[in-house]
Amino acid sequence: MFKNAELGRTLTEARYDAAIPKLRSSLLNAHFQLRNQKFPFIIVISGADGAGKGELVHRLNEWLDPRGVSTFAFWDASDEERERPAYWRFWRSLPARGRIGILLGSWYTDPIIRRVFHKMKGRKFDAALDRITAFEKMLAAEGALIIKLWLHLPKAAQKSRLRKLEREGRIAPDDWKHFKLYERFTKISGQALRHTDTLAAPWHIIEATDRRYREHTAGRIILNALTARLKLADAAKAKAAATTPSKSGKPAPLPVPKPRTLKPAGSVLAHVNLKQKLTEEAYDQQLEEQQTRLAKLVWGAYEKKRSMVLVFEGWDAAGKGSAIRRVTQAMDPRLYRVVGIAAPTDEERAQHYLWRFWRHLPRAGTSTIFDRSWYGRVLVERVEKFATPEQWGRAYEEIVDFEHQLADHGNIVHKFWLHISPEEQLRRFKERQTVDYKQYKITDEDWRNREKWPDYARAVDDMVVRCNTPFAPWTLVAGNDKKFARVQILKTIVQRLEETL
Repeated sequence: MFKNAELGRTLTEARYDAAIPKLRSSLLNAHFQLRNQKFPFIIVISGADGAGKGELVHRLNEWLDPRGVSTFAFWDASDEERERPAYWRFWRSLPARGRIGILLGSWYTDPIIRRVFHKMKGRKFDAALDRITAFEKMLAAEGALIIKLWLHLPKAAQKSRLRKLEREGRIAPDDWKHFKLYERFTKISGQALRHTDTLAAPWHIIEATDRRYREHTAGRIILNALTARLKLADAAKAKAAATTPSKSGKPAPLPVPKPRTLKPAGSVLAHVNLKQKLTEEAYDQQLEEQQTRLAKLVWGAYEKKRSMVLVFEGWDAAGKGSAIRRVTQAMDPRLYRVVGIAAPTDEERAQHYLWRFWRHLPRAGTSTIFDRSWYGRVLVERVEKFATPEQWGRAYEEIVDFEHQLADHGNIVHKFWLHISPEEQLRRFKERQTVDYKQYKITDEDWRNREKWPDYARAVDDMVVRCNTPFAPWTLVAGNDKKFARVQILKTIVQRLEETL
């Protein structure tokens, strides 16, 4: 790939000085327009040691409005980062919609270096590149504009640059070590670029021997990409405005839902035996037994630095909260965190839908319990049409990959769907209306959701079938009897921990 790069390109000082003012003005104008858009702009800057990556980042921050730019440099991972899946540090750094994120290094650095030094075999390297490609396509599918700049140096030019940096005391500890493997770095990097060069996230190779040529070329690439996307966004808005009928008079009244018999649709839910119960005596005995075992296992996981991610989903009034409390009663408060998921905040809506879940992943040896989760994408967002069929349709694969990354890092992942019958839900709804201290639990939205039971049941069926994996299994909990459900959940967690530890 580097054989096709235009080597030896330079830009005279006079041409540079003449071109930069107009380029800066155009970049700022495009950047101001980006603020009102619903997509982020991600700029990945990688390349040869000594190619001026840091200098280019400084120049871009000078040319753009710094209030709308976030810059991140990825060097050695911190202890906090090493205790979580590798992509955690990258998710934390993604720019919000309407902002620019400049990433110096990125998800390419570690696979390339490990492959160069024979710490990663070819198949694993290809798998790492496949994950990168999937990651970038996922971000692009949600609207992100991504460009990647690779700064290339011929061997002689790199040697000269490293000597200059050495004289100035700015050379990195591994620069000469990497230079000795110049040919292998070039070969492996070329493989990575070819593998991950896509329409969604294209690579641009810039010959970086001359500073002025490097900066001007990078600026033009960034401007052209942003300008093209802004034109597409404007065209889409104009088309939407032309096809939207004008509003006049009073708004049409909301349709009144017709009464219907609610039956649990879906082949998966139909097999849950909701008649299972526990007597009070059996419940007390088994609850204490399972909580005692769980308490010991949780400390065992902490000692072995094994994290746990538990997901609780289920019907309204299915008992998720009380089930979670029985789990946490057995755990030291220092070893877990419960994250309740509600409608996304403005900050969360400005990011990819998975962003707010990545940020809550546990450190090594601890647990995160999600009361509702990323499955909202294929449940409430699907049924309520907050997400398009294309968006929730591709989410199954995105979610499985997310959970696979958790498991690959050593996280114990388990998911629970608390299932109850429509009749039991109605009984609990009415109870919540009449008991003072339970009235806060029932809302108009709960009643509206109940009218869409068949739609939600079909969504649950698809969710379980498509996202039930050996590394992140689903357990369907028989929840008509709360005592049985709580013990079933505890037993499942205990069994999973015993098998894993």
